[in-house]
Amino acid sequence: MRIYDFVDEGLGHSSYVIDLGDGTAAVVDPPLFPIDHETLAGRIGLRPSWTLDTHSHADYVTGSPGLAHRSGAVFVAPAASHLASPHRAVHDGERVTLAEDVDLVALATPGHTPDHHAYLLTERGTPVALFTGGSLMVGAVGRTDLCGPSRARPLAHDMFRSLRRFDNLPGDLAVYPTHGAGSFCSAPGSSQRTTTLHRERTTNALFSIGDEDQFVEQLLAGFGTFPSYFARLPELNRVGPRCYDVLPQLSRLTPAKTERFVSDGGALVDVRPAADFAAGHVPGSISNTFRPVYASWLGWLIEADRPIAFIVNADQNLDDVVRQSLGVGHEHLVGVLAGGIDAWTPSRRTLNAIALVAPGAITGHLVDVRQTNEYTTGHIPGALSAELGCIASAHLPDGPLTLMCGHGERAMTAASLLAAQGRRELVVLDGGPDTWCDATGSPLEASR
Repeated sequence: MRIYDFVDEGLGHSSYVIDLGDGTAAVVDPPLFPIDHETLAGRIGLRPSWTLDTHSHADYVTGSPGLAHRSGAVFVAPAASHLASPHRAVHDGERVTLAEDVDLVALATPGHTPDHHAYLLTERGTPVALFTGGSLMVGAVGRTDLCGPSRARPLAHDMFRSLRRFDNLPGDLAVYPTHGAGSFCSAPGSSQRTTTLHRERTTNALFSIGDEDQFVEQLLAGFGTFPSYFARLPELNRVGPRCYDVLPQLSRLTPAKTERFVSDGGALVDVRPAADFAAGHVPGSISNTFRPVYASWLGWLIEADRPIAFIVNADQNLDDVVRQSLGVGHEHLVGVLAGGIDAWTPSRRTLNAIALVAPGAITGHLVDVRQTNEYTTGHIPGALSAELGCIASAHLPDGPLTLMCGHGERAMTAASLLAAQGRRELVVLDGGPDTWCDATGSPLEASR
């Protein structure tokens, strides 16, 4: 038996393929498009016979129903999830035989979500792996506020008691979490993806706390903001996401149709690099550079029912953009500007620009759009903090603004959102805090 891991760096999501040793495989917490998982299975001659979800996911659309539909695999999920999709519902302590001598034991571990289960994999009765989903992670545990602030504390108490269920398992037991570094579902933790119980018992500050009240207070104090789309995906996953045998084909829009699309309230998302957007972009378009974290920001900043069209460069893969967009539940994908930005100016339509500037050219108020924990760790003295996820409603001073983040992409997104609201005199710092330190020789300022 062998376990293969697959990491989506942008979502901080890990999923797994378990080679069960008899020509079949089990897949744990697959994304909506588990292309790499199915490719691996085909390459090494495995047939997916099981697909397992540990809980109702808030950060991505589950791929288990689609995988079950395509392959005939049995979809296993907690009974507490109350899924509408065809599945085998498991309860606490239930044992599922995946293959000869290979069993899975369901462990109810509420906390991250009320329905959360961990799965203990055994071979000939010996524990060999623990799939902890959003409960125990590398150097962290799952956040408990995704169901709303009123439930965060009760679920934190549940989390403490759930983690104690792992106390009698062997220290050398391999731990495979679903959430990890980069995930908004996790309290801050390590960049590693897998671990062992012994390592977590000795290095994980939260996991090692033995007092329940102390654990709860420390856990609740560590939460930052999380994407707004997290509020709607659990229900989408419960009802059952749409299964895609093929990707939807987007309409090729002329400049005139693109212009009408924007004027009618559609979101025109420009996925080109920030420098390209800076040099020239369609008025009213939103910059969201296509990169690993693209989908998180799309889900956070664009309403789920708002139609979306795209501007892409010729060397960018539109299919990848579509997959990531669908993976966070955005299904109203309308079209793409035919010919890209090069088709805009020949139509005698103007382009807008937002300059990328060096530290010496910062003008007006400096607005840092990174997450609050990034800002407090170290920021340029005098910079205002306004997280990108809240920038559209932030109370910012009048006059010129310089937007900044860690490298420039988030700041350009913020600038584009403000420009779409009618703000002018906007520039973006080309780089981030380190760029400023190198240019000025001055230290950053930390705050509590």
